[in-house]
Amino acid sequence: MKTLLVALNSKYIHSNLAIRYLKAYAGELCDIRIEEFTINQRVDSIAAEIFRIKADIVGFSTYIWNIEEVLDISRIIKIVSPETRILLGGPEVSYDPVEILQSNRFIDIVIYGEAEETFRELITGKNVDEIDGLAYRKGDEVFINPQRPLIENLDDIPFPYSENDGLENKIVYYEASRGCPFNCSFCLSSTIPGLRRFSIDRVKRELDFLIGSGARQIKFVDRTFNADKSFAHQIMEHIAQNSKQMTSFHAEISAHLVDHEQLEFFKGLRKGLFQFEIGVQSTNQDTINAIGRITDFNKLKEVSKTIASFGNIHQHLDLIAGLPFEDYHRFSKSFDDLFEINPEKIQLGFLKLLKGSRLRDEAELYGYEFLEKAPYEVLKTKWLSYEDIIRLKDIEELVERYYNERLFKYSITHISIKYFESAFRFFELFSDYWRRSKLYDQAHSRESLYNILFEFCKSMDIEDMALITDLIKLDFYVNNDLNKLPKAFGKTNSLEGSTLHDLLRKTELVKTYIPEELETSIKDLIKRIKVDYFSTDIFQLIKAAPPYSYSETKTAVMIYSPPMRKEDKKIFDVTKFVREVLV
Repeated sequence: MKTLLVALNSKYIHSNLAIRYLKAYAGELCDIRIEEFTINQRVDSIAAEIFRIKADIVGFSTYIWNIEEVLDISRIIKIVSPETRILLGGPEVSYDPVEILQSNRFIDIVIYGEAEETFRELITGKNVDEIDGLAYRKGDEVFINPQRPLIENLDDIPFPYSENDGLENKIVYYEASRGCPFNCSFCLSSTIPGLRRFSIDRVKRELDFLIGSGARQIKFVDRTFNADKSFAHQIMEHIAQNSKQMTSFHAEISAHLVDHEQLEFFKGLRKGLFQFEIGVQSTNQDTINAIGRITDFNKLKEVSKTIASFGNIHQHLDLIAGLPFEDYHRFSKSFDDLFEINPEKIQLGFLKLLKGSRLRDEAELYGYEFLEKAPYEVLKTKWLSYEDIIRLKDIEELVERYYNERLFKYSITHISIKYFESAFRFFELFSDYWRRSKLYDQAHSRESLYNILFEFCKSMDIEDMALITDLIKLDFYVNNDLNKLPKAFGKTNSLEGSTLHDLLRKTELVKTYIPEELETSIKDLIKRIKVDYFSTDIFQLIKAAPPYSYSETKTAVMIYSPPMRKEDKKIFDVTKFVREVLV
């Protein structure tokens, strides 16, 4: 029996873990093929590729972000190949398998719950009515079998990746454990009791393989990676000792569980080795209590700020709009609480009432109005109107553009703290400016974003425009092409041509600041250097914490772009060297 397992990933560089587990657990029992597509590909094109394979069973891994495409593809396959059995599994069909079958007559079988053992029994020809964890169609009737117990020993599941998977430069999903010790009412992990782990020796061996594969990022899908302190520490210690420069690791942690010993360990890690995603969701204790979340925000804040001070670990802090007891004003407080930590990203999500979650069952209690179609996002609550939510969506877009991309590291933090009541208030008024100016309806180059921020500050009659100009200009030089300053800044005061040539030839500047370039010709070096005047002492700003104080001291600044990593630009105060040339 020829079986095809299909994944529709969100991006090409992603890999699907679920279908690989199924194939690995089935072993050599039958002919199993894996195909991965993305949700950005045309449905008819994917269906055509599947049809050409001529499989007896086509199985799909389903999630809220691909279920509609999966159903469309399945419908096509059943029309053009009625004898093909269509199988669905995954979280999007595990909580209403009977309804899925009744509503979609082109679906033959649904695996609900943990799928490895159920799938193996199915493809080996066992009668469907004898297989736990299965719902199926017989003629016009739909049947559901008893739920299958969880696999007790996760090491019974073979490693899902192989050398033929082509993982180089991809984001690879990996799990060291299943389950979660917490019971957050919006999350599906709370519906599966207990926390199970793969053995630590196995995890180390498998991570060594993935590191050797050249993967760009290994993303742990464990719901709370550091739920077991000792287990998590052993994994991270092994990664620190065996990782390669090209690979980073992403893990979702609970910051309030991190202790002093772990912070000391984090402090010594290579820059960029780890990214931590920290689900804060809300800083309102009434909200935290209502969703059954266990956290200590004061401890979380202390830990996250300490990690931020190390400068070596990216932190992504999450908020969810639409949770119980949090109105627009209180959500703004949660945002400001996170902004004070200054993480690399503040991710603003919007509540989705997932099938099987307790919060979906409590929808009426909290006045939730939501679409019954995936992704089931909430439209209004007792505390948030639809107008509130769409305004928060506008703000979320600007947070993504102006904060999370880290292209305005110096300017946004200073402007929002110094000249506005709060960071949230800044983004709120900036969003109003975008809406009035119809900027949301236009495409924007990166350069235009700097112009827009500059014009917004002017429109608000903000003092110290010289300082704001310098901060935005610094952000631009550090993150963009050195030779293309946005038009909002007018004529540049940068050193050009023979003056810049003389600066490098007649002074000790190169030897002092970039001795590694001593053998580089000035003609080539000039292409990677910008020297410009700032009206303030920009280095006083860089060393200080925002909001910045400054002195109006004209400063010559050199921005240097290394040959191999242009994003790692360096800045130097070259005022004294410029004076030597201009005298």
